[in-house]
Amino acid sequence: MLNTHPQTYDIVILGAGFGGLGMGAQLKMHGIDNFIILERGDRIGGVWRDNAYPGAACDTESHLYCYSFHPHLRVSKMYADRDELLRYMDSMAARYELMSHISLNSELTRAQWDEDTHQWGFELADGRSLKGRFFVPAWGQLNKPAIPGFKGLDSFAGEYFHSAQWPADADLSGKKVASIGAAASAVQYVPEVAKIASQLTVFQRSANWIMPRNQIVFVREELDAFERTPELFAQSREKLHAFREDGFARTRHGTDAQKEGIKMATGHMAAQVPDVELRAKLTPDYEFACKRILRSDDYYPALMRDNVALETAAVAEFVPEGIIDKEGKLHEFDVVIFGTGFESQAFQGDLQVVGLQEQTLHNRWAEGAEAYLGMSVPGFPNMFMIYGPNTNLNHNSIITMLEIQQTYIIQAIEGLGHGRQAIDIKQATFNSYNDNLQTNMQSSAFSSECSSWYKNAAGKVINNWSGTVDEYRELAAHWNRDDYHHLSVEELKRG
Repeated sequence: MLNTHPQTYDIVILGAGFGGLGMGAQLKMHGIDNFIILERGDRIGGVWRDNAYPGAACDTESHLYCYSFHPHLRVSKMYADRDELLRYMDSMAARYELMSHISLNSELTRAQWDEDTHQWGFELADGRSLKGRFFVPAWGQLNKPAIPGFKGLDSFAGEYFHSAQWPADADLSGKKVASIGAAASAVQYVPEVAKIASQLTVFQRSANWIMPRNQIVFVREELDAFERTPELFAQSREKLHAFREDGFARTRHGTDAQKEGIKMATGHMAAQVPDVELRAKLTPDYEFACKRILRSDDYYPALMRDNVALETAAVAEFVPEGIIDKEGKLHEFDVVIFGTGFESQAFQGDLQVVGLQEQTLHNRWAEGAEAYLGMSVPGFPNMFMIYGPNTNLNHNSIITMLEIQQTYIIQAIEGLGHGRQAIDIKQATFNSYNDNLQTNMQSSAFSSECSSWYKNAAGKVINNWSGTVDEYRELAAHWNRDDYHHLSVEELKRG
């Protein structure tokens, strides 16, 4: 039974990962305290909480993968691992006193705009209900693991799990292990599994462009200097930001920078993979940057081990003993790990989001998710998404994008004040923005012919931003009230 008198907040944030925590911190910095962060998990951390597989780490430089208002001054290395990123989020929650605003084990099942009260109503899986003037979903793009429906999977006598649902008690020592998938997560866990498994077979559907990682471990003197003089950290951050922005040109069709990226990736592989036949299997047959560009120094060496094999024949079906591939060969396994990615097209997952005139976000996005600046959708007043459609990157830090979005949302909230007014993005503004975005996408490798989680079934790029971070910052630097309808309660009732 729902609460008779649900508690009311100014802002309801969904998700206590990087996006939601950063939003909470920004609200606190602006003196806004009447908000709640709903988190379905039993601790904060988002994608970094969920992905506990061996070797889990960030492939963006750690001086960039943090908020400017909470620099990760004592991060131990340039590419931080999962546990260190969780500690960073814990420190941010402590510094900005966010834990008192966070409701853990709180799964949101329905959010519906109430035209009579100018509020969002929220229903939780445990029967609770809440109300809020603003709804800020920070649900992320990669939060629902996907396991393909392989024939016979339920008949497999061994153990299987998705990499994002790695059992805490998993013991792969001496086991025959399969990795279905060879992309972003797999290139991190495969080297670790290879060290302990008796045999590891990596099933590769398509090869990946892999760049060198060149890990840097900071010495104590460097960390002391960053902490003593934060300006040094800021200078490193600015330099890395400029470097990664320059790398955006690699994602454009036929640029010299793209050719240089190919040269770096193929050179990296040639230096680590002496076997010509194996190099051929590991060489992508699609445009550079059409899929996510990966970074690893130990994936290729792992494939060189005597107990590791790369299999390019597709999986046909599962049997009790293991896997039969498309060529009819039986591979026997004790454990199968699915590194098969996420349901990246359903941003809202199973959550029902209902806006004006009972329209649902699911129906609105039936032909592909899209939003103004990745944040606003017509018909869903006072809702601002963080890390929404077309805000993902393949060249720089997503944290910078999140911070830009959070700043914009603060401007909108403060711009509306404490009245009962609601705003709804104008359809013309929405259309113009998304038309321009998709036009710009035509010169991007993201839109070229390859199978990618960036695109929906129709081939429309719905996950990635089409430009640089600085270009996005310029567009989203100022909330423009003229981009939105400002509606009274009576006007909303009339639609």
